[in-house]
Amino acid sequence: MSKSNVVDIASPDTTLDPLTELLKSGARQLIQQAVEAELQELLSSVNERRLPDGRAEVVRNGYLPERDIQTGIGPVTVKVPKVRAKSGEPVTFRSALIPPYVRKTRSVEAALPWLYLKGISSGEMDAALEVLVGPDAKGLSASTVSRLKRTWAEDYKQWRQRSLNRDRWVYIWADGIYSGLRAESAKLCSLVIVGVNEKGEKHFLAIEDGVRESTQSWREVLLQLKAQGMNTPELAVGDGAMGFWAALEEVFMETQQQRCWVHKTANVLNKLPKSSQPKAKQALHDIWQAETREKAEKAFDDFILMYEAKYPKVVECLLKDHNELLAFYGFPAQHWQSLRTSNPIESAFGTIRHRTKRSKGCLTRDGMLHMMYKLGMCAEKKWRKLRGFNYLAKVITGVKFRDGIEVAENDQEAA
Repeated sequence: MSKSNVVDIASPDTTLDPLTELLKSGARQLIQQAVEAELQELLSSVNERRLPDGRAEVVRNGYLPERDIQTGIGPVTVKVPKVRAKSGEPVTFRSALIPPYVRKTRSVEAALPWLYLKGISSGEMDAALEVLVGPDAKGLSASTVSRLKRTWAEDYKQWRQRSLNRDRWVYIWADGIYSGLRAESAKLCSLVIVGVNEKGEKHFLAIEDGVRESTQSWREVLLQLKAQGMNTPELAVGDGAMGFWAALEEVFMETQQQRCWVHKTANVLNKLPKSSQPKAKQALHDIWQAETREKAEKAFDDFILMYEAKYPKVVECLLKDHNELLAFYGFPAQHWQSLRTSNPIESAFGTIRHRTKRSKGCLTRDGMLHMMYKLGMCAEKKWRKLRGFNYLAKVITGVKFRDGIEVAENDQEAA
């Protein structure tokens, strides 16, 4: 295996990132799936000829005792199936992945990440699995590898078809994630949506192939979510440059819009000379960190006064999303930290950019989606509930908030 495919894994005394957590928690299932696929290949081949009474000649016969395989990410417990022949003739199932008596894998630090980053979607799965037990191991058959890949593809397919009407989705975050991997001549991009339900639980709602700037791509994603039963969210958060907003206005026209301050700050600063950026960054910070919308508007005006004459394009960039940048003031203050940026998505996929830039090969688009889906499901398990989730019921029932504070009932009637 070439050095370009080697991916570092954190040492045991460091905090595991989402991808390493995925490898650690998924290693047992991954290996078990591979062994079961090997067994199925054996049963399919030997049972082509049935016994006279029509029964299968070889059948499953439980498992060998569990044993731990020591890997670079800790011990992984494995179970190897047993078989028996009804004719009485001796027959043995020998796993190419976990040969008898093997207790320690070789080069698992390279093998497992490679398996996820390249093997799932390429023809190199066979070599990736072999690295688990060393170069002397018998290779897995092409049909076994194919069966494994179909299993992971089916997991993603079923996830895309799940019903979303069991929850009330209050807020959603949207972003286009460029993985750093390439397919043919183009960088691969996923359109990702995360939602929070009425209980404060955050979940991935969509991980789809598309073009970030394309309204049509986002329209297809949103229509798919609507077909799955997703209700109209109260607020959507995302980068202002996406075609997502035009699509949102078509599919969920009543959803309010909040632009991400992290993206907007970067866009504004990119239009200024480096010497002016620190001061401008603080001025922008004063806007979205203001305690009330009135103070935010004052800071907004101060920024315009400071930069309009010399840098009109900077002011234009900020002004075009004026109202959408301040929408969060109409929601509970406990939620502001989550509503002002698209961080729920950025933090989940930050690792994938770091990991994949060392891989020089190409992935298919399907392979990329399967990989991002696996990573996303791992990250989702570690998410905490939205801070102040008990206020979500008030948002759903239409309670009004001004500057993050609930408006008194008589004031709401007057409004």
